Amino acid sequence: MEALCIFSRVPARAHARGVVLVLSAIFFVLVRSGVAQQNEPSPQTAADTAHTPASVAPVSLRELIQEAEQNNPGIAAAERGYTAATHVARQASALPDTQVTLQQLNVGSPRPFAGYTNSDFAYIGLGASQEIPFPGKRGLRGEIANREADARRVQIESVRRGVIDKLKAAYFQLAYLQQTLSVLERNDGLLKDVEQIVEARYRAGLGNQQEVLKAQLQHTKILQEITMHHREVGQLEAQLKQLLNRPQESADVQTEPLAPRVLTYAAPDLFALAKQQNPNVQEQQAMVKKAESRVALATKEFRPDFTVQYMYQNTDRKFRDYYMASFSFNLPNRGRRKAELAEAEANRDQANKQLEAEVQQRLAEVQDQYVVAETSTEQLKIYKEGLIPQSEATFRASLAAYQANRQDFQTLLSSFMDVLGLQVQYERELVDHETALARLETLTGVNFQ
Repeated sequence: MEALCIFSRVPARAHARGVVLVLSAIFFVLVRSGVAQQNEPSPQTAADTAHTPASVAPVSLRELIQEAEQNNPGIAAAERGYTAATHVARQASALPDTQVTLQQLNVGSPRPFAGYTNSDFAYIGLGASQEIPFPGKRGLRGEIANREADARRVQIESVRRGVIDKLKAAYFQLAYLQQTLSVLERNDGLLKDVEQIVEARYRAGLGNQQEVLKAQLQHTKILQEITMHHREVGQLEAQLKQLLNRPQESADVQTEPLAPRVLTYAAPDLFALAKQQNPNVQEQQAMVKKAESRVALATKEFRPDFTVQYMYQNTDRKFRDYYMASFSFNLPNRGRRKAELAEAEANRDQANKQLEAEVQQRLAEVQDQYVVAETSTEQLKIYKEGLIPQSEATFRASLAAYQANRQDFQTLLSSFMDVLGLQVQYERELVDHETALARLETLTGVNFQ
């Protein structure tokens, strides 16, 4: 502040030097602006260029997706769960364990295996029994287990798409921050040039101290925004490394420049694809089939199960051996079986309603993301072909008018803020567009190029 106040009164001889200084600063800005238009991306094309550190090579989203599919522990856990579920059907449809019986009968002696000398009725017997479910029950139990395995199989795709969806969202957000960081740094450099002009005019007695302070304040705000971007970038890097199963101390991810992709499907086509290929819908369909199989099994449970037994008995050699076969069956408790059937039917109805709710939810999400993608396409066109070029032209006109002392600094600063704000808004709209397409890819299984 004290340094600025030194120029509060300017000697007459210094006035001419001040004018020369102002003209020199103006010439410097014009030359720099000309070089920027030739060698650096303009505010209009800045949306297509990322700020890439020299030490980190950009990595494509496709490469990160492949890495996540191979290394993400959540996907691996879902695969192991499906592998385990494939072994359940064989267990559920197998016969109950065979029972083996060893008998020994003594008469007149408590000692085991006292022999045949104590009684003619003593014997040693060996037998086996097998429970046999009513025909069809084993197959239905195996079918229920297979439906559960089908749900686990589809769940792998659901987990995979969920991981990839999070990966895409984090990648796009990181690209937005890295690209807007480049926009902020480039505009901060331009603001420094404007600040030099303001200070030169102030020294020459053509401006006032408030203009210098406003320019410095805006420069500080941009520095604050850059610092906030660095913090958000660090948070997103941690999230990406978690999804990729990388060590947190590993190198950071540098994104490629974002470019708007084309929405190549109509809404009705996306609705049909969501019904056919959405893993959440498919998983719920498998649960409906499982519930239907449970109803069929509950109906079969009204039928009795059977038990077959065979026994061999060895007596003293003076008697002939005994051979005994038996057949038995249980009498199902009809009250309990009716309750089980009613429960199974209610669960089936619940599964159908859950399937209907799941379909409606996914279709609503498709419609929502489709609207976002469609409208953002128009918004991007408006920004790139209208708002950004118009704001640039307005800023250049304001700068020229301010240099000619025909316009106040507040108007110049406002036009500068319009340029910066529209560039950042373009980047925000671009990441919203790409995120919406990524969400549609997750919901429908399509791939937008």
